[in-house]
Formats: sequence, structure tokens, C-alpha cells
Amino acid sequence: MIDRFTTIADSYPDKLAIADASGQYSYRQLQEKIAQVAGYLAEAGLKKGDRVAMVVTNSANYAAVFYAIWAAGGVTVALNTQAKARDILNWTTHANAGWLFVDQGHGEFAEIAARLDQDIELISVAAPKSEPPTVAHTPWSRITQNQGSMPEMPLSPGDLASIIYTSGTTGSPKGVTLSHANLSANVDSIQQYLQLSSEDSILNVLPFYYSYGNSVLHTHLAVGGSLILENNLVYPHRVVERIANEAVSGFSGVPSTFALLLGRVNLSDYDLSKLRYLTQAGGAMAPALADKLLAALPETQIFIMYGQTEATARLTYLPPEQIREKRGSIGIAIPNTTIEVRDKQGNVAPPGVTGEICASGENIMQGYWRDTQKSAQVLKDGWLYTGDLAHTDEDGYLYIDGRSSDMIKSGANRISPKEIEEVIQELDSVLEVAVVGVPDEMLGEIIKAFIVPKDAQQTDKKVIQRHCKQNLAIYKIPKSIEFISKLPKTASGKIQKFQLQKKQD
Repeated sequence: MIDRFTTIADSYPDKLAIADASGQYSYRQLQEKIAQVAGYLAEAGLKKGDRVAMVVTNSANYAAVFYAIWAAGGVTVALNTQAKARDILNWTTHANAGWLFVDQGHGEFAEIAARLDQDIELISVAAPKSEPPTVAHTPWSRITQNQGSMPEMPLSPGDLASIIYTSGTTGSPKGVTLSHANLSANVDSIQQYLQLSSEDSILNVLPFYYSYGNSVLHTHLAVGGSLILENNLVYPHRVVERIANEAVSGFSGVPSTFALLLGRVNLSDYDLSKLRYLTQAGGAMAPALADKLLAALPETQIFIMYGQTEATARLTYLPPEQIREKRGSIGIAIPNTTIEVRDKQGNVAPPGVTGEICASGENIMQGYWRDTQKSAQVLKDGWLYTGDLAHTDEDGYLYIDGRSSDMIKSGANRISPKEIEEVIQELDSVLEVAVVGVPDEMLGEIIKAFIVPKDAQQTDKKVIQRHCKQNLAIYKIPKSIEFISKLPKTASGKIQKFQLQKKQD
């Protein structure tokens, strides 16, 4: 992937690569930033295959650090910027990272610095007008003053490129390992069906540390496209205004992104004639929402997509011309990927019969970092067993029927209930807790916690919320809490979460 970027940067040196809050950066300028960081890491002793963690918001600096790690021969471990110090430290330790880049304006910087293993070098990443931390660290200025040339580190397609953590922060972290071949294959497939070129630009609101945002970054930089970064949706009018003013050709979001834009903004008030395509992933989009989007933007191609981090990012897409005829479908396999719906015996299910989505292709992960047992559960004979249930129609188009796991998909986030349960269980007043996802029109699902108080005492919800805020990223905090006398269980003692999901406040 770094070789592809270098080729593009040499071909389009003066073209806009990334525009962020601090300014605009051409491919030449971004390449210079990459060389500075890569040169520093090489001088600091980074060896091929060493892991480098990063907690950096979407920016040109993010791209520079990410691609520099590859240029120096390292493995990127991009972490959630909303996470608390305990999660960040747990991931960093699990990856056995030797370096940790953190935005110097990050609210957990001091806590991270205080608790970080002394063998791990902490490097601050500057933000516009941010004050340098007073704790011990390597300042960003030392990186930017480095004038070293780009290291020449030969990489093979099968070499490990990235680890993306998806769940299990407080218990057993689950890190998806992706090779350079995985990433390259995924980029090729997405570019093919989106027909991306150097003429394309995208206004991006997706965090790069997620596989969806990660793919947006790589696919555009790999063709010489431009990324206009908007890091939040607090002001949806501003987002649409920038789409119009920047005359971008693309925009990507999760279902809640489009629900927010359609609910808060009159899209017809803006000139969106240059908006060639939209992509949607990160959870199932309700057909009714897709209908509204199609009505609001009849001239824009709308790609409904499905994927998993374990598949680098993408597995299926619905061709825009089929969005009406195949309403509610997640489409067909992306180029160079094979999808089958299999029953419990491993046989391909006939049309109309629900089974598990299984995928094979060059985009399928190598496995979970340092966890052969979990890897073997989902990787079998070259196939990824996704845990998602679906059926096909007579034409082979896929329709999601549900998920076989307990993972909660809220907005763009894939959340493990176990993480939240472990935090709530830390409270002395809690006897038992079960966390589930319940339907929500905006986010797809919201988090609800069912709590059995210890000794039947009535625990204050505010105490639980406060404890969660202290120990969990904001998107993991339960939106609803209900106290109950006991949790529904099977004869063997397993909690029946489907019974809880049926309960109403």
C-alpha cells in the first residue's frame, strides 16, 4: 500500500490529498510528512513487523503517521480516539506496541502517560493551537524537524500491515490482523465498483480507525483522489454546505448519518449536482430510509453495502440501478470475493432459506492477533464465517435476517456487551447485569442494561451512569437502565438475552 501511495504522490505531486482543520495538503506535502515520521521511527529503532499504536483524530497528521509506520516497515494499530485510557493501554499492551502516538490535545493524554509502560515511547501529535502536555513524552516538533529521507523497507504482500481492535477491551481484546495483500485487494474491489479515479473527492465524516473509514482513506489516496475532512456531525447543515461548496463527488456514512441529514436538512436547498455517489455501511439501512434518500437525491448513485472488519472492510454491495427492484438487499459479492449462505451442516442454502454468510477472497483477514482459538472459530478451510444470518433470492442477491452473535451495532460502532457488563459489574451494589441492543430509528440499536441489585437494594441510575462515563467511551454508555429482580436464564444458567430484548420500559 505504501508503494501505491508513493507512485500516486509522484504522479500527482501538486494535487490536493487532504484538507483538514489546519489547512490543505498536496500529495507532495503529505509525502514529506510521511518521510519525517518514517525517518524518525527508523532512527528510533523500529524493525520490520514492530507494532506502532496511534490515537489520532482524522487529519493529515493521521495519514502521515499511518503511512509512515508502513514506510518504516511497521504494523499500524489505529485505536479509537473516544476510548478511555484503560482501553487504550490495554490494546497497546496486547499488541505489544513499542510506540504510541497520541493527539496532544486528547483528554486522556496525562492518564495515558502516567500509566504507560516505560518501554513504550509516547509521542504527541500536534493539533492546531493545542498546548503541549507537561508530562514526559516525545514532542511532535522533534518529528517535524526530522529531515530524513523515506526509509527503503521491502515489504511482501503477506506481511502483516494492520491490527484493528473490534471488541473485548477490558477482558480479552480481539485484534483483526490484516496483511498488505488484504488491504490492497479490498482497495481494488471497492475502486472497481465505485469507479473511483483521480477526479474524485469525498467529504469524509467517518473515523479512520474503523475499517469503513479506513477503506475511504486508502481507496482515495490510492487513485490520487482528494479527502475533505469534517470530523463531526454536530452541525449537519455545515456538512451539506461543504458537500455543495467543495463540489465533492462522494460521501459515505452509516444509517444514522443519513437519518440525521434527512431529518435536519432540506437537501433541495443545496446544489449537490456534483455528488456522484453515496455509500452506506456500518449496519443495516432500513428500506424506508433508503427510499427517502433516493427521493432526496434522485441523480446520485446510492451504494448499499455490507462488510466486516475481518474482511478488511467490504463484502457486498447493491448496484445502484437495483436499489428499487432489490429493496432491502445488501446486494452481491464485491469483485474478487465469493459469498455463500451456508446451513449449520456447511451446505449452501437454497434461495429463501436462512443461513450464515460465509466469504472467501484475498480480503479475508489472517486471523485474530495472538488468539488461535478465536481465529479457528471463524476461519475454516479458507472461508470466513461471519456470524451474520441471511438468505438469497432467486437472482443471488443477499438479504440480512439477523446476527448470530450478541454484538451491538449502534451507529458506526460495533460494541461488545461484555465490555459494558464488566464495567457495571465492578460496582458493589450490582449483583448481576446483562446488556443488550434494542431497536432505535436513528442509531439502529441503542444500549440497554438490565441490572439485578445486590440484596434487593435500589441502586441509583446516576451512580451507574457516572461509573460508566468514567470508564467507557461515550458511545458505550447505556442509554437505558432497568432494574429487575432476576435475569431470565436457561436451565444451564445461560442468560436469555432475547427475552430481555422483548421487554419494554
